[in-house]
Amino acid sequence: MPPAKRVKSSANSGSNAASGRPTVEDLEGQSEFATLARQHWLPRKPAEVKVNNDVLKREIWDTLEKENFPLKSLLVLEGLQALESYLWPGYGEDSSNYHVLLIILIVNAKRRERLDTWDIFNDRPADFSDLFRRALSLTVDSSLSWTIKTHVLLFIIHAFSSLDCTNVRKECAPLVSISIWHNISTEDKRDAILDSNTQWRKAWRASAKRYDAADEATKARLRFERSWLYTSVLNFLNLLYTDNAKPDQVLYCERFVEFLTDLQSQLPTRRYVNTLLQDLHVLPALGLSPVYNDEANGLLRDLCRLFSHYTYFTIDEQTGAQLSKTEAYDRHCNDLAKLQRTALKHFKDKLTVLALSNYGAIDKRSELEGLLTVLADDEIESLCNLLGLRTTYPDSVKVPVGRRFLLEVLLSQFERRKTFQEAASELSLLPTEESLFDVGLGRTEHYDGSHPLALPKLNLQYLSVGDFLWRSMILYRCEAFYAIRQDIESVLSRLKPEAKRSGDTVFSGFSKMALTIAKPTILEVVPPLVGDDKPSTVRAEVTIDLRRLTPHVRREWESLRPDDVLFLLAVDASKPKNGGASLTEAERLGLVAVRSAEVIQVLDDRGRAIRDAQAYFDGHSRSDIRKLQLRLDAQAFKDDTEGNRDIYEGVNLLVRRSGRENNFKPVLESIQDLTLSDVPLAPWLHEVFLGYGDPAGANYKQLPNRLKKVNFRDTFLDWQHLVESLPGKIVEPSDDVCGSFGPPYVLETVEKPVEEAPSKPSKKRRRDAEPALIAEIETLKVSTYKPPNNGPYPVDAPKLNSVRFTPTQIEAIISGTQPGLTVIVGPPGTGKTDVATQIINNIYHNFPEQKTLLIAHSNQALNQLFAKIVALDIDERHLLRLGHGEEELETEGSFSKHGRVESFLENRQRFLYEVNRLAASIGAPGAHGSSAETAGYFNSVYVEPAWAKFNEIVKVEDATPEDIVTVFPFHGYFADAPQPLFPPGADRETVLEIANGCYRHISKIFSELADVLPFEILRRDKDKANYLLTNEARIIAMTSTHAAMKRGEIAALGFQYDNVIMEEAAQITEIENFIPLALQKPKDGQLALQRVVLCGDHYQNSPVIQGLAFRHYANLEQSLFSRLVRLGVPTINLDQQGRARPSISSLYKWRYPQLGDLPHTQTEKEFTSANAGFKYDYQFINVPDYKGKGETEPTPHFIQNLGEAEYAVAIYQYMRLLGYPASKISILATYAGQKALIKDVLAHRCAKNPIFGLPRIVTTVDKYQGEQNDYIILSLTRTSRVGYLRDIRRLTVALSRARLGLYILGRREVFEACFELREAFELLLKRPDQLTLVTGELWPSERPLVVEQQEGDGSTDTTITTAVLGEAVMQGLEHLGQYVYEMTKTKVEELKLQPQASVPSVDVEIRDVLEDTGLEGEETAGIEGEEEEEEEGRKVEGFEVEED
Repeated sequence: MPPAKRVKSSANSGSNAASGRPTVEDLEGQSEFATLARQHWLPRKPAEVKVNNDVLKREIWDTLEKENFPLKSLLVLEGLQALESYLWPGYGEDSSNYHVLLIILIVNAKRRERLDTWDIFNDRPADFSDLFRRALSLTVDSSLSWTIKTHVLLFIIHAFSSLDCTNVRKECAPLVSISIWHNISTEDKRDAILDSNTQWRKAWRASAKRYDAADEATKARLRFERSWLYTSVLNFLNLLYTDNAKPDQVLYCERFVEFLTDLQSQLPTRRYVNTLLQDLHVLPALGLSPVYNDEANGLLRDLCRLFSHYTYFTIDEQTGAQLSKTEAYDRHCNDLAKLQRTALKHFKDKLTVLALSNYGAIDKRSELEGLLTVLADDEIESLCNLLGLRTTYPDSVKVPVGRRFLLEVLLSQFERRKTFQEAASELSLLPTEESLFDVGLGRTEHYDGSHPLALPKLNLQYLSVGDFLWRSMILYRCEAFYAIRQDIESVLSRLKPEAKRSGDTVFSGFSKMALTIAKPTILEVVPPLVGDDKPSTVRAEVTIDLRRLTPHVRREWESLRPDDVLFLLAVDASKPKNGGASLTEAERLGLVAVRSAEVIQVLDDRGRAIRDAQAYFDGHSRSDIRKLQLRLDAQAFKDDTEGNRDIYEGVNLLVRRSGRENNFKPVLESIQDLTLSDVPLAPWLHEVFLGYGDPAGANYKQLPNRLKKVNFRDTFLDWQHLVESLPGKIVEPSDDVCGSFGPPYVLETVEKPVEEAPSKPSKKRRRDAEPALIAEIETLKVSTYKPPNNGPYPVDAPKLNSVRFTPTQIEAIISGTQPGLTVIVGPPGTGKTDVATQIINNIYHNFPEQKTLLIAHSNQALNQLFAKIVALDIDERHLLRLGHGEEELETEGSFSKHGRVESFLENRQRFLYEVNRLAASIGAPGAHGSSAETAGYFNSVYVEPAWAKFNEIVKVEDATPEDIVTVFPFHGYFADAPQPLFPPGADRETVLEIANGCYRHISKIFSELADVLPFEILRRDKDKANYLLTNEARIIAMTSTHAAMKRGEIAALGFQYDNVIMEEAAQITEIENFIPLALQKPKDGQLALQRVVLCGDHYQNSPVIQGLAFRHYANLEQSLFSRLVRLGVPTINLDQQGRARPSISSLYKWRYPQLGDLPHTQTEKEFTSANAGFKYDYQFINVPDYKGKGETEPTPHFIQNLGEAEYAVAIYQYMRLLGYPASKISILATYAGQKALIKDVLAHRCAKNPIFGLPRIVTTVDKYQGEQNDYIILSLTRTSRVGYLRDIRRLTVALSRARLGLYILGRREVFEACFELREAFELLLKRPDQLTLVTGELWPSERPLVVEQQEGDGSTDTTITTAVLGEAVMQGLEHLGQYVYEMTKTKVEELKLQPQASVPSVDVEIRDVLEDTGLEGEETAGIEGEEEEEEEGRKVEGFEVEED
């Protein structure tokens, strides 16, 4: 997906949002709840807690209720650990309803903050069950207010979205089981439904047996469970028919529709619920209700449309199979046939026309309604009864069941609806002002969790692959349009449109992303294609003037490429702004219309096409005028034409977006194509992907095509490594070898004999089964072979693996080499990339004809993986890298499509030279090396016969080694090989092996030339590149975004592949996880896909999604990797890290209970030596306010902290003065604003000073995921509250980037109080929070690392460290600045004494560490020139956006 961008909003909105969040004062100060917490639970252990009901009622509940349960107060209680330390430990069966409700409120607050919730209850499942049932009772308690009921309902919604939690699933399942069918309107209808499916009849009988066998208390519980949903729906219907509904009642209705939609959108909850909801006529009752039809309740109507989509989704409720278009229509026709038969039998006089009409004539609502209006009221009721439709409700229900209602029921039952594919095909992929400023999309901008949204959610499970694709398409489209809307508003606010007296609009501001233009010229309108109603192409032209642009901005405009999407804006600042507060920012600025267009080509002022923008830009004859030929949005053009709207007359602005963010259209096209097509998943993966069936069903151990014998080549380094790597397995040499031996190793699984089941059950059966545990141990037979000699040259020697893989890494490699699904969880530093590389190596050599697709989220990660593959024993002609990231690949060869073609042609010349040399050596006359074709003839006429003759001679048994050497035909050719070619005294076997190796070397030449032959025949570069992809490449690498953009092109080529390996899979959105699995079309109805390997870490960052609504409500940040982990799919957890010192890895090991350290981290010198000049290898440094300020927010969400920025730079300067290489130091920040500020401070103090220079990188934590460096300086930035770091995934990333030294700058009282971060900060704060230096050292240090000892009872441990000679504690930033200043002066004096030394002028820069001058204006770094900083500041890849 395109990278997300910083959300632009007003400063007021930012400050208001911030005021709604808990501050340090709220949690640590004298606030009411903080004082209460210290009195009752914070100092105590949970086991000692006794809840005081008076405190709950008077001090907490009444305070919250008086203010209508404000989110800030709930978050304060949550931050004070009220749930973990007080409410839950003190909960019991006799707890009050206030106690239950407070738990519910805080659980909702935690879910709203995306914090772990349900694990808190795991230790007491019985109490949680009691709590849950009390919550269910509260939802149907008529004495409670609708506000409180809404909070309880939200708790139930959260529970049903967390069915991966065992305790929660256990409580939710009975509420949606088949027993709820007791509430179906009639027994006859229920029996007919049960008789239609044998599985349902069995489930019904089993449910009845459970009820009959239960005691009275259990029966009461079962009756409550089966009636709860029914009762809740009836209460909801009652509320819908309330006149003048209040806002809290409308909110409850919205939440209840959200709840019903959630139930309908997952098969396990939908299977029985949908039948009950349709029996109760929920949708017809909704559509006729006063609340629904109230003009103010637009959100409720939008939610109902989504609910209707899932209610009528065409799927088999039992099996989950999605119905095809034909099957869905057949089912609809069967319903109409039933209606016609009933009409003909019972209402022949009045409904004859209906009964005898064809289906197409009666499946439209208007026509069907006209035919049914002839019936009287009692006849309509009779017809409904005959059709098995409910005609009555309990007396307590206010729904007016009259003619209008029953007619609506009939129409809803029998009208034909569009399928989701038909609806998806009608969606426009290019935005207009109507879609950009749609009310529904506008709700997402201000989403704060208080209301639901009419958006589909990415759940744990999906109804079908088509359902998943439809949800993804809707969400991706909304997110893309949301980002475009933000961009347009940002551009207009910078341009500052104003109306002149003449009425014309002028722009007094500037934006580098927009240019003023005259109205576009329509060049051509091509008629529609057959079967379409819109023009096939609308071509237009606009002229832009670049003369006033700076070179940097001009170069960006010059870089426009074909298919780039631009936006034509009509802005009229003179128009009156009607609409008041409901107007958007863009509309207030005068935006009238938005139309999208795609670039066809760029022309200069003379009309000449510019194909190489860079060459033209650098040329001497360039002009300032460009003509852009554009392809307009044909659908919008048609609508404008039909509506007589002359939109293009008013267009006066052209807006572009940065290339990386403007990929939305090709990605949306790929998703739409998949949604409309019937692209199947591989059968072995289908159910696991949807979330049904056995989670382990796609594991290789469960598949019938499991490989019994695999050549693992160089995976194992020696016999001991082999045995160590397979614990719990019996490893035996095969029958043809004995004892231990060296690699390569071939492993064969020994088949277990099939045991016949005993004919009759026996009491001894259990005892007999116990020894079977021994038989379960897998036995592996190990054999070996002698690798073939590939030739006498050093280049012929194979490249071998040198990594000594750990047992879990070997488990991952074995699983990945086998067919099926492999999910590898790789904590930081555990070698995920090495494992993936070895899997690829094994597949390549075991299955040389198979193709493997490599996918990663970023070019950087993909290039790291690809660089390791290049270093393996894999033929370079079989490697291909697609996408622009290939340019950054640090390898000798070019692996792009065109680079590979060039490489083939370059190799052609080299091999043809070898052919000529070979021909000369054997005396073959002629120009054999003129082309690959002639070389092939030469091989078949001269080389192969010569080798055949040689083989005939050596077959003679009495041929001696000397005879074989004599008749070897290629002595002359191998004269330049290391000599002697045949060692004197070599035996016959050795000589033959060398001879065969020489022939393999020659054969490879002709094999390579045979592969080159098509490139001699093909003429067009595009044909050569496509042939390379479809025929030559065996390992193809691309980013997930490239796969999504080019899916249609790749599939159209007939590209087939067998394996998909994804790196960083947890950072890829689920739709981008899916698209690489669907890049090929089925062949003979089957997909070739055999293996899917997902490598990632769900404990680190998730995919970056821009809008809070899409990220949190719709769960668009979900990856396939994390969902499979939640579903319980077997994972292989790598458990040995080799990146960091053990002390540093301990900071994040608590997230990975099994994580250990590789031996080299405890023995190698770099890990056992102290960091020069520092007492500690890691330290948290408390940074107080600097110049009276902590964090600042110069523009919304652009958060900075000058004190921490100065401190970070001072530490960097200190390290450089000690001799630390700048390349080994990285500075990370948690916000883009802080990153920009640190860069400014570095530019001011270090950039031009050769003593310091710049560190390897200054970036955000999110953007640095997957990277590492020896020394990390980390700025946490926030001083008012924790912010985004409360997501412990981000903290994990932040703490795991350093190998040898980690120095964290932050505000102690903010972070040590955070419950989620306590594990890490308890370790960090065992050391002093003032920077402790060691004087008199230079890098690298010979001093051993400080040994720490723990003292205490476990709860109050203190760390005792050995004193170090020369240690000095820095009392603050000023102290460190003075220290660095003195060191710098000394360094300068030393340089002056050196002959011809270049002495930098550093006095001014160093003095600025101490003085208040020099950085007064730098708190707003990146703001004054905000557009120049836009690429740095607007990406959400590093906590840049904090939505409150």
